[in-house]
Amino acid sequence: MRPVGPVKAVLFDRDGTLVHDVPYNGDPERVRPVEGAREAVALLRARDIRVGVVTNQSGVARGLISGTDVRRVNRRIDDLLGPFDVWAICPHGPDDGCHCRKPQPGLVLWAAGRVCTDPADCVVVGDIGADTEAAARAGAHGILVPNARTRPEETEAAAHTAPDLLTAVRSLLDDPAPDGPALDGPALDGPAPDGPAPDGPAPDGPAPDGPAPDGPAPDAPHDGGACSGQRPATTAPAPSGGAPDPCRRPS
Repeated sequence: MRPVGPVKAVLFDRDGTLVHDVPYNGDPERVRPVEGAREAVALLRARDIRVGVVTNQSGVARGLISGTDVRRVNRRIDDLLGPFDVWAICPHGPDDGCHCRKPQPGLVLWAAGRVCTDPADCVVVGDIGADTEAAARAGAHGILVPNARTRPEETEAAAHTAPDLLTAVRSLLDDPAPDGPALDGPALDGPAPDGPAPDGPAPDGPAPDGPAPDGPAPDAPHDGGACSGQRPATTAPAPSGGAPDPCRRPS
């Protein structure tokens, strides 16, 4: 796998990474960004790096929250930290056999395609092993930011770790964190973490713009967040009829 050049997109896990984890949260008023989240995302935008969110929301499949609840919470996060360039949501449960639920690579591949970026130029930041495993399977790089729910073995297995979100982002930008430790693990211009090769045949499933496979439609906010194991083309067709070009960053 070719080395990573300048990072072009950073995809964040949602609960426990960008905002404090409230299990199956459907209430926007309970959204609380983690310390340093606003500054971390702002630093990336200032460097013209695309930012997105890749999140498992199995509460939809479990009947605990609705797609509308997910949309409302995500809009609140956009209000506080955003707007993000892409949202990718998996509404399935762990036994649904979908191709999008992390640690499967579908969300990462879909989000990378949505922002017209090769996965090898993307970094996924999350708080559990499923986040970094999804990154590796997609051919992206992963950074683990452990918290109270991160298992010790997940931290030990992670190729790259950071003590907090802001340190992780500063390390990507080569901005030393004041009075903070450097990113643990090998430099990100080395090979991607070990994981299944991403260049095999695409798993069966509907096209990215179709309904989510094997489960309820995600009812996703903003960019649609449809989840599929197939990677969409990273080069969008030329816009017609005044439609926006998804590969062009909004001014």
